Amino acid sequence: AGEVIERPVSVVKELVDNAVDAGASDVRIDVDGGGLRRRRVADDGCGIPAEQLELAFQRHATSKIGDVSDLLEIATLGFRGEALPSIGAVAEVDIASSTDESGHAATLSLRAGKIEKRGGRGRPRGTTVWVRNLFQPLPARLKFTRNPRTESAAIGQLIRRYAIARPDIRSALNLAGHTSSKT
Repeated sequence: AGEVIERPVSVVKELVDNAVDAGASDVRIDVDGGGLRRRRVADDGCGIPAEQLELAFQRHATSKIGDVSDLLEIATLGFRGEALPSIGAVAEVDIASSTDESGHAATLSLRAGKIEKRGGRGRPRGTTVWVRNLFQPLPARLKFTRNPRTESAAIGQLIRRYAIARPDIRSALNLAGHTSSKT
């Protein structure tokens, strides 16, 4: 664990990897300002249990290892959720996650890695992560980002790669109001 978030595309990649590893069949991505202002990734995967939501934002936490034998059988895109603490440290993050069809999701809001609010809201099974104001707590990092158009293009290219590699997953990408989808 300990992913490095270098650019907006890094955030999108980690969140989409989490969705894929959660067994999602539908992933929706919304991006504004090249991913620096806002991005949202929503999926219909297995969700994160309410009692584990805070733990998902702790460094070196993973939902994929229950015992030592699991280390020999990992066949995923990474340790699900390992990037959440890194994302939370460099942006404002809100998450809503539900593990069933009850219509209720546990929620958490973080600012600069610190939990500000816990709660609940309506949401079917799956997880939605909102990430805003990337690198606001670390303005020096902003110098290494490119212009919003270039960052958006990188995100678009990433999602096209997922669409080719995983034709079984429906995806939609909305870049500043322009939607492209793959069914």
